[in-house]
Order: sequence, then C-alpha cells, then structure tokens
Amino acid sequence: MTVNTINIEPKSRMHPHKFTMWMAVASIIMIFAGLTSAYIVKSNQASWKAVVVPQIFWLSTLAILVSSFTLELAIRSFKQGVMHWYRIMMTITVLLGAGFLVLQWMGFTELWAHQVTFKGSGAGQFLYVIFGLHGLHVLGGVVTLIILLLKALAVKQRTSVVSLQVTGMYWHFVDALWIYLLVFFVLIGK
Repeated sequence: MTVNTINIEPKSRMHPHKFTMWMAVASIIMIFAGLTSAYIVKSNQASWKAVVVPQIFWLSTLAILVSSFTLELAIRSFKQGVMHWYRIMMTITVLLGAGFLVLQWMGFTELWAHQVTFKGSGAGQFLYVIFGLHGLHVLGGVVTLIILLLKALAVKQRTSVVSLQVTGMYWHFVDALWIYLLVFFVLIGK
C-alpha cells in the first residue's frame, strides 16, 4: 500500500491594506456615480444652466497623468533598491499632485469670475461639489505622498512596499476618476 502525499500550499491572500483600499475605492465610485447620476437627472430641469469647463482643467489633467507615471517610476525604483531615484520621483509626484490642486483652484477662481456660483440651478453647483470632492481626495493622496517622501528622506525610516502599492492604487484611481469627471462634464455638461 502506498501513501500519497498531498501538498497543500496556502493560497496567496490579498494583503488586508490592499483589500481595504479596494473597498474604499468601491465606496468612492458609488459616491461619484450618485453625484453624476443626480447631475443627469437635474440637467433636465427648465431652470438648468450649463457651464463651460475652464481650459486650465486640461492642464491639471496633464499634471495628474504625469504624476501617475512618476509614481510608478518611484515604486519601481523602490523595489529595485535605487533609493536616490525613488526620492526624486516621489518629490516630482508630490509637486505634480500639489500642482494639480493649484491648477484646480485657478479653474474654480475662473469659474467664480464668470459668475458661476452656488446661486440658482445649474451645472456650476454640481461642478463645484463634484470637482471639489475629488480635490479633497487628491489632497488626501498628496498628504500620503508627502508622508512617504518624508520617510524616504529620513535616514532610519523605512517604508514597506505594500504602503507604496496601496498609495499607488489610490493615486491611479483618483487619476482615472478625474479623467472620468472631466470627460463627463465636457460631454454631458453642455
């Protein structure tokens, strides 16, 4: 009689932080899906006023797209142990993220100057709420990136690759969310 051995290997599980981030992303998607759905419903009202998206928002789009690229370069450098390049790419990513927020503020200022305010009924109100809420999510990402950068600059602090991966997931998500929102307002907002 022969005994068969069964090799039972543990299933690879998703890290709890990554799972939590996926749940957060799903929640954020539901929030923005609800807001853009409300926009579509409200846009059928007779008192609805359309709004033209400021051109500077396209420049902010470039900033956030490039920041996703530099963050990927930073993560790759970290995994390869090239800390000098990691620090440089993280610095550039933080600056681009902050630049995105500054450009957004300039866009909001332009809207306000063109009398697009919270008064009345129209796309402007939704634009402020939706883009503003997205901006808060980007601000949270920038704060996280700054913390990771400060850890990278500290001699004795070490960051885990999971922290970088989770931050990367979030950052790429807010990047993709911005693209969706901008395209939504450009195509549907007219």
